[in-house]
Amino acid sequence: MFQQAFKNIDDVLRKEAGCTTGLDYIEQTSWLLFLKYLDGLEQDKADEAKLEGKNYTFILDTPYRWESWAAPKGKNGQLDHNKVKTGDDLRDFVNNKLFPYLHGFKQRATGPNTVEYTIGEIFGEIKNKIQSGYNLREIIDHIDELRFRSQVEKHELSHLYEGKIKHMGNAGRNGGEYYTPRPLIRAMVQVVKPKLGERIYDGACGSAGFLCESFDHLKATGNLTTKDLTTLQTRTFYGKEKKSLASVMAIMNMILHGIEAPNIIHTNTLTENFADIQEKDRYDVVLANPPFGGKERKDVQQNFPIRTGETAFLFLQHFIKMIRAGGRGSVVIKNTCLSNTDNAAVADLETPEEIGQFFAGFQKYLYQPQIQARP
Repeated sequence: MFQQAFKNIDDVLRKEAGCTTGLDYIEQTSWLLFLKYLDGLEQDKADEAKLEGKNYTFILDTPYRWESWAAPKGKNGQLDHNKVKTGDDLRDFVNNKLFPYLHGFKQRATGPNTVEYTIGEIFGEIKNKIQSGYNLREIIDHIDELRFRSQVEKHELSHLYEGKIKHMGNAGRNGGEYYTPRPLIRAMVQVVKPKLGERIYDGACGSAGFLCESFDHLKATGNLTTKDLTTLQTRTFYGKEKKSLASVMAIMNMILHGIEAPNIIHTNTLTENFADIQEKDRYDVVLANPPFGGKERKDVQQNFPIRTGETAFLFLQHFIKMIRAGGRGSVVIKNTCLSNTDNAAVADLETPEEIGQFFAGFQKYLYQPQIQARP
């Protein structure tokens, strides 16, 4: 069912002038999937509250709930065509009312690990690119048919969602930078063996593959109490991502794996003040595959003990700093990281002496005894 629905949605998006790449397809599918998911989540919480004799306060006001604007139903459970929006009316409502309303949640959220923050983060980073309200109507109808409220349904949908991200990389598009092969991620998680109660961090999280795999690993331990599940939901997984689309994909990927309010922050990790990192800011486990070959500005380089424009070296310094005393990490690095043969790494160094001094300093920093961490 999910696979066919994804195919149908892609078929409609191919007709859409505002969507020209696979990245556009997954971006537009993501925000609609999220709103459908949020509707199901709120309905479940309302049903639970009713069984306990309590009232549930919905996060979204009535006009902005999925059941009101996207798929209003009649008493027979079928789409009410007298109330449903389509064409220009639907497009204008989404662009001029829905997105601004949802973006406003970020300012009202109490913290990044809340549903409100997640809503504001997503709808502040992406825009509706579906210019035809009729195409949008057709896509909404396909998504409304999906049901992913059970764990089995979420697992199937998350598998297909990651498959779309993987396909972007295999197709040679820049979506590949968001995806690390799952067997590699799984091996790295198994090596560091994250434990319940530990805080797990990825400062270049892409589509959050390391965090999702760590969640699956911890769930597989079995016999989890309600307190354990709350810990996994709210105080275990932390991610940062520079690119807006990747941060949205990370949020959606974690949601489909079962994390209701992913703690994913859209930020350039390398611009954070290195000297301000304290023990309270550090994590038990660091897992990451940072971008290679990028170049950071001089003012960002000044933030680090070992200065270079190469993003991989800056990230490695950041990750070492972020591991708490006694913690552990597993980070993908280039095979030239500890040599002086990489052109990108030495491009801003002028003489052989400078090159030698840089790598000698970097190796000394990397292996300082108090870190207790190896690349």
